[in-house]
Amino acid sequence: MFDVRGRVRGAAIAAGLPLLPALVLTSLVLISLVLISLVLPPPARGAAEPVPAVSGTVPPPETAAGELAESIATYDVVLGLGADGVLRVRETITYDFGESGRHGIVRLVPFRRGDRLYEVRDIRTSSSTGAPARVQTMKLLNDVQISVGGRQGEVRGRQAYVIEYEVARAFTPRAGHDALTWDAIGTGWDVPIRNAAVRVEAPVPLRHVTCDAGAPGATTRCLRDRDGPYAVDFIQRNLAPHEGMKVRVRLPEHAVAAQPPLYVPPRWAGGWPGTALLALSLGMVALLPRRPVPRRRAGLGLAAAGALLVAADAGDEVAAHGLWAFSMGDRCLAGLALMTVGAGVLCVHRFRAR
Repeated sequence: MFDVRGRVRGAAIAAGLPLLPALVLTSLVLISLVLISLVLPPPARGAAEPVPAVSGTVPPPETAAGELAESIATYDVVLGLGADGVLRVRETITYDFGESGRHGIVRLVPFRRGDRLYEVRDIRTSSSTGAPARVQTMKLLNDVQISVGGRQGEVRGRQAYVIEYEVARAFTPRAGHDALTWDAIGTGWDVPIRNAAVRVEAPVPLRHVTCDAGAPGATTRCLRDRDGPYAVDFIQRNLAPHEGMKVRVRLPEHAVAAQPPLYVPPRWAGGWPGTALLALSLGMVALLPRRPVPRRRAGLGLAAAGALLVAADAGDEVAAHGLWAFSMGDRCLAGLALMTVGAGVLCVHRFRAR
């Protein structure tokens, strides 16, 4: 069935998001300036610049010649489209650690894209080469971080890992068909992938299946290896770090029991009272330099009270669905208003002290 509720909610969020930066950006900038000016001292002259941290899955070391010592020799994926509408994934990863010792690998599987949520569940791991394959999972930003390995000891050379999991609510009902878009290997790998293969299996004949390889947004078509009535195979060679294979499938309507998509609540859930308080606070901050300023303690109290209101508004949503599920209600907007005024008071005292 066509998901009218999801479509309307998505349209409402898209229409409301452009209003959010204009009302909240000034508040966040003021608060950030205060925290930076109060907590961080100015950098000393001649001090060395900090080295940025490297984020990702497994950071690739370099050899003396500057070449990558690690790579993924083969990456085989089977995407099973179940009749119950659940996507069942089996990934077999042959990872070449070279001479560098590692505790294992980390795979990032998305559980959220935009306002869309996926249910990643039933995660299992193993290793056919005897490498430690203990699994630990953690939700990180928009992805489920699947760590495969062991804390005791390191592995070297070529090791094979198998990661299996299910993804519910991955299909999107459309007019006359159900659609699935899924990056089979992800773009979180920091090492090259020499050979990748993706097999798509379905309980009905596959007539509309495509695959694009490369960085996000790339349009390079994957090489179609073999076609069958119920399975299609794609292969790709020499993928660079952070390049993936995005598969798109169209199935006839009701071919699988696709569950309706799940969306996070709108980020902007406040009404006129909260919006008016936030706008009023911005006007008060603009007038502070021209009027007697409350004491510094008053500014700290207002900022603390506002932070408590924001925490109270976000607490239930964050506890239930994670950090990125929280939306801005009236209590959150009132808290931002108090934090804005408090930050403005602290800023004025700071500048006058100079």
